Amino acid sequence: MKKTQYLLTGAAGNLGSSVARQLVAEGRAVRALVLKGDPAAERVPREVELMVGDVTDIASLDRFFSDDKDTELVVIHCASIVTVSPDYSQKVYDVNVTGTKNIVDKCVERKARKLVYISSTGAITEPPRGQRIAEPTLFDPDSVVGFYGKTKAEATQIVLKASAERGLDASIVYPSGIAGPGDYAYGPVASFVIDYCQGKMGAGIAGSFNAVDVRDLAAGVIACCDRGRRGEGYVMANARVSIEEMFHLLSERTGTKEVKRILPVPLAYAIAWIAGVAGRISGKQGRFTTFAVYNLARNNDFSCEKAQRELGYKVRPFEETIADLIAWLRAERKI
Repeated sequence: MKKTQYLLTGAAGNLGSSVARQLVAEGRAVRALVLKGDPAAERVPREVELMVGDVTDIASLDRFFSDDKDTELVVIHCASIVTVSPDYSQKVYDVNVTGTKNIVDKCVERKARKLVYISSTGAITEPPRGQRIAEPTLFDPDSVVGFYGKTKAEATQIVLKASAERGLDASIVYPSGIAGPGDYAYGPVASFVIDYCQGKMGAGIAGSFNAVDVRDLAAGVIACCDRGRRGEGYVMANARVSIEEMFHLLSERTGTKEVKRILPVPLAYAIAWIAGVAGRISGKQGRFTTFAVYNLARNNDFSCEKAQRELGYKVRPFEETIADLIAWLRAERKI
């Protein structure tokens, strides 16, 4: 019987490290690709075989995929660059699109048993409000908002085409926002909580969050490795939470004075546009961009019925995720 080796990119990130921990806990053999000098690599479980490399470096991928013929490879491609900047970035494109194509090519070359690609709900064309967002079959980068979403849409189409035309057994996971403890990159949700608790947020936007717990998402990704159907995608999200609900929850859990002022979306867009112009002039781009406003103002109602039905996907209440995130941020002395 052939042994199974899990190859994990983006292992130093919040999702990647959580996937690594769960795979190790289940006794599965994991090899992880990490960037040279990435300080977050020390957070990866010691049982994981670490390999320095980059998805844009073919030579390092050759080493990463090297194994004997009696080994079956299951590849989980988490690596990407997330950005709230709406502007074109060659580096983001190289990692998110070209890097994914490189991984797909290596999977085909090495006849990997399975590829699970971590895409994004941002790659899905947004339907009108009142319609729940489910898994699409085609992707049009021109119809999604934000450069990050465009790169993920293009990369997803590359994966699906390889599944249809090149014999690759690949499945896609579409996470919403990601939240939870262990986010050493301090992504959007963690940064939002920090800013709110430090009194840096004088007002909110008339919008909403939808963030899946990183631990539940990791379990869903592993289930997709085991049971995900070829050429199929799975939305993994949580319940929609309004900004007012988020503010109330954070204040209730931390004792921070609750912010009551909520800006209408058009005004928020205007402020973000001005901030973007100022950032380009100064060379210091902040987090409050037009794309950040869009992510809060957009339709954030996602359907996870397919993942629940086919993969057994489960998600804990958002209140529990926030409580654990707050406890972790306090332990890290960020709030």
